[in-house]
Amino acid sequence: MKENVVRFCVSLPQDLLRELDRRIIKRGYSSRSELVRDLIRELMIEDRWQEGEEVIGVLTIIYDHHQRELTQKMLDIQHSAYVKVLCSTHIHLDHHNCLENIVLKGRPHEIESIAISIGGLRGVKFAKLTKASNAL
Repeated sequence: MKENVVRFCVSLPQDLLRELDRRIIKRGYSSRSELVRDLIRELMIEDRWQEGEEVIGVLTIIYDHHQRELTQKMLDIQHSAYVKVLCSTHIHLDHHNCLENIVLKGRPHEIESIAISIGGLRGVKFAKLTKASNAL
């Protein structure tokens, strides 16, 4: 199903337009329109997270799997929250480090709480929550 596309005009100061074009090249976009569409989508996702509606989050963590009881603590946090864990992917990076992506669905504050709880555990070396929404 093809969407109706509407053209509109935007006026920008020349310096801002040059910066926009620089970002288009840097990020590999094929046109200004593609970059602007992505920026608008990002703002809409941020709004959904601010409004408190059900959203999607992807928590990426790197941790030392030799840290005593860390895996169990992470699982306990995931099971104790009223957030749906849609899936997780576990990757062995080396002898000590694992990378895990956990896809979560729920209210923003609940997802952020899980991210903070897991990210603050001893042995977690990196934690980043990527915000997303399925309603765009």
